[in-house]
Amino acid sequence: MAIKFCVKASRSAVEIIELINKAYGSAAMSRANVYRWYAHFRDGREDVKDDARSGRPSTARTDENVESVRLLTEDRHATLQMIADRLNIGRETVRRIVTEDLGKRKICTRFVPHVWTTEQKQEHVVYCQNLLLMGQDERFWENIITGDETWRFAYDPATKRQSAEWVGQNSPKPKKL
Repeated sequence: MAIKFCVKASRSAVEIIELINKAYGSAAMSRANVYRWYAHFRDGREDVKDDARSGRPSTARTDENVESVRLLTEDRHATLQMIADRLNIGRETVRRIVTEDLGKRKICTRFVPHVWTTEQKQEHVVYCQNLLLMGQDERFWENIITGDETWRFAYDPATKRQSAEWVGQNSPKPKKL
């Protein structure tokens, strides 16, 4: 506003630069910016806000997109790329919305050793009996891995990365039993 006032008071650009440097010292606006704003105000500009520009907006971090991302992260297993593709915005913008605006973080499930209840033990017996029935086909046993007295089928779709979930700042870590 000081530049605008000085232009209306018929001061030259050099005089304005001297006044601004005297008033603000090392925090003063650069000479190039003073000359640019001097020219704008001399040509009749009244507003100091940026002019509207065509093309892509400078950011995709709008309230609407933040709300859309919040809804999509209700699926705790959604990846940043999946959300970005669905909303047609950049992956990095989605990451900033999720971590900074929504305060979420993505953590992997932690494996917890088994302390089984009686019901879980019974379910495990039924599961093992079903495995024995499936084992009548010799090729079935090629997909079984043993270790530590626990038998598991070789295909486990919930790998560490696939089990990662979006959680709030104070949420407990998810556990995989």
